[in-house]
Amino acid sequence: MIRNHSATRFMPSIGALALAATALVFSTAPSLGQSDADFYKGKQITLIVGSSTGGGYDAQGRLVARHLGKHIPGNPGFIVQNMPGAGSLQAANHLYTLAAKDGTVIGIIQRGMLTAKLTSPQGVRFEVEKFNWIGNLASETAVTVVWHDSPIKTVEDLFSKETIVGGTGPTIDTETTPRLYNALIGTKFRIVGGYPGTNEVLLAMERGEVMGLGDWSWSNVKTRRPEFLSEKKIRVLMQGALQKEPDLPDVPLALDFVKNEDDRKVMELFLAQKSVARPLVAPPDLPASRVAALRSALMAMAKDKEFIADAAKTKLEIDITSGEAVDAVVKRIVATPQALADRLTAAIAAPAK
Repeated sequence: MIRNHSATRFMPSIGALALAATALVFSTAPSLGQSDADFYKGKQITLIVGSSTGGGYDAQGRLVARHLGKHIPGNPGFIVQNMPGAGSLQAANHLYTLAAKDGTVIGIIQRGMLTAKLTSPQGVRFEVEKFNWIGNLASETAVTVVWHDSPIKTVEDLFSKETIVGGTGPTIDTETTPRLYNALIGTKFRIVGGYPGTNEVLLAMERGEVMGLGDWSWSNVKTRRPEFLSEKKIRVLMQGALQKEPDLPDVPLALDFVKNEDDRKVMELFLAQKSVARPLVAPPDLPASRVAALRSALMAMAKDKEFIADAAKTKLEIDITSGEAVDAVVKRIVATPQALADRLTAAIAAPAK
C-alpha cells in the first residue's frame, strides 16, 4: 500500500485551523482599539441625497457636505450622490439594505419616509426604527398658497370653491397634504400632477395653469421666493403644522378645522414628520461609537460660524436638532395603532386610475 506522505505532512491540526480562522477574522475586521479618528482618517463619506439636484434637500445636503467632515474625528472628505425616486424610497431602501454599514455612507431623506411603512408599505424594504438617526437639519411648516389673482381669496374659499393646485408626485406632500385636507377637513383641492418639482409648479402658478400649492415649505417661501411676499404675489391661507409659525400669527392651522378627535389624531400623525423634515440618517448596525461621533459632529457643526454664514449665504433656513430628538418622533410613529395608520393611508391615497 502506498501512503500519501505529502498529505500527511501538511495536514493541519485542529489548533492550527482555529488559529488561522482567528487571524482571518482580525485581518478583515477593524483592529481592536481602533479609534474613530483612525478609521475615518483618509476616508471619504458618501452623502446620499434622496431627491434630485436643485431642490431644498439637495441644497441642504451639499451644505452639510461642505462642513460636517471637519467635526468628525479623522476629518474625512465628503462626496454627494443624488438618488431621487418615489419621495426618497429608493435612497432609504439603498441605505438600509445595500450601503456600507461602517459610517462611510449617510443620507438625507425626505420626511415622508418616516411614515412610509404605515402609509404605503409596497416597496418599503426598511424598518424605520432600526436606522441610526444622526439628527435633523430643519423642521417645516407647510403653507397653502394661491396666486394673487386667483379667485380663491380667503381660507373659507378653500372649503367652498374648487382650488386647483400643482403636484409633484403621488407620494409627495404637494399631493398628499391637499388630499389629507380634503378627506379630514373638507377642502376642495383639485390636484394637477406631473410637475417635476416645486419650481415647475411655481412657474405654472405664474402662468395661470394652476391656482397655487397645497403644501409649500414656509422656509422655502421666505428664502427662495421672498419677492412673492414683498410684492404680494401670493396669498398664504393656511398652515400645516402642530404649532403656528411666529411669522404667521393670523394664518389658521389646518388643525383648527378638524371636527373630531379621531381626525385630529390622524392629522397630528401626518404632521409629526414635519417636525423632522430634513433628517440625516445612517444605515443600521453601525458601531455605537461611530453613531455617537456622527451625532456629536452634527451638533458641533450647528455652532460653527463658517457653517452658519454659509447657510445664510445660500439662503437656507437651518434649525438642527439631535438624533435623540428624531428617535423620539420615530418611536411615536412606530407606536401608531394600525387602525389609525389605516385611516391616514386612506386619507392620503392617490385616486385609482
